Amino acid sequence: MIYSRIAGTGSSLPDKVVTNHDLEQIMDTSDQWIRERTGICERRIATEEEVTSTFGEEACLRAMEAAGVDPEEIDLLVVGTTTPDLIFPSTACLLQKRLGLGDVGSMDVNAACSGFLYAISIADKFIRCGDAKKALVCGAETLSRITNWNKRETAVLFGDGAGAVVLEAAEEPGILSTHIHANGNYKDLLTTNVGVSRGWAPMEENDGMPEIMMKGNEVFKVAVRTLGRIVEETLGANNLEKSDLDWLIPHQANLRIIAAMARMLDMSMDHVVVTVDRHGNTSAASVPLALDEAIRDGRIKRGDMLLLEAFGGGFTWGSALIRY
Repeated sequence: MIYSRIAGTGSSLPDKVVTNHDLEQIMDTSDQWIRERTGICERRIATEEEVTSTFGEEACLRAMEAAGVDPEEIDLLVVGTTTPDLIFPSTACLLQKRLGLGDVGSMDVNAACSGFLYAISIADKFIRCGDAKKALVCGAETLSRITNWNKRETAVLFGDGAGAVVLEAAEEPGILSTHIHANGNYKDLLTTNVGVSRGWAPMEENDGMPEIMMKGNEVFKVAVRTLGRIVEETLGANNLEKSDLDWLIPHQANLRIIAAMARMLDMSMDHVVVTVDRHGNTSAASVPLALDEAIRDGRIKRGDMLLLEAFGGGFTWGSALIRY
């Protein structure tokens, strides 16, 4: 039987750091207000010259280097993003060219903050069925492009960056299972005000800017409840207990949600990878960014059992159970 395993990871962040104190200068907020509600201290923001593929390229190159894989060996590229460079071609196609890959299948997946979990689930299935041997999976975002910097409720939350993994075929797992879900009934709790088919008119009423609109308290309640269910689903599918987990790598949306998940798992925060304080919410990039950091600094070691989970607009949610 064929499985997939993580052969290497990589990540990339903008150089520009925007602290809570910087935001105090441009909006009615404070460092204390932001920290208490989100756990965020700073975030990385792209310059005007940088785009989503800027960070995706660097993250993918680092992942391939860590895996010891050459571009011509990659036979699938899946990119999770909700902020592509262009409407089309896809960011995956742009990266395929920039990375020097062959004429391999390359696609974007838009599942908002769950994008990386959706992407890794797709790549895992391609490898398991024998259609790919080495897949490059990336989560990359420039959320700052759709952030209204006049609205503190959302402006303080988001950041930019990318993370990536190389999956390769293996005789033993690897990825034990992935689980993805969606429920469009919650679409109005976390959404944007513009779109290609719906048009750009709302931007005219909003200082010419797109806007992320979120009902924070409702999102928090549904997120905690939903992520609790997918944790049970994931462990149950593999006949494992909470105590079998070594590390939780959650979506970095809010420190309160992350802490709630740790309590559900009876897990010390020492075994939860947290980057939200320094990265903010980077949407589809947050999970692979956190994963790469913890692997490179030596916290996560080969053989560790990892639970990756995310929740995003749609609503979408997903998980992956991985023996690293």
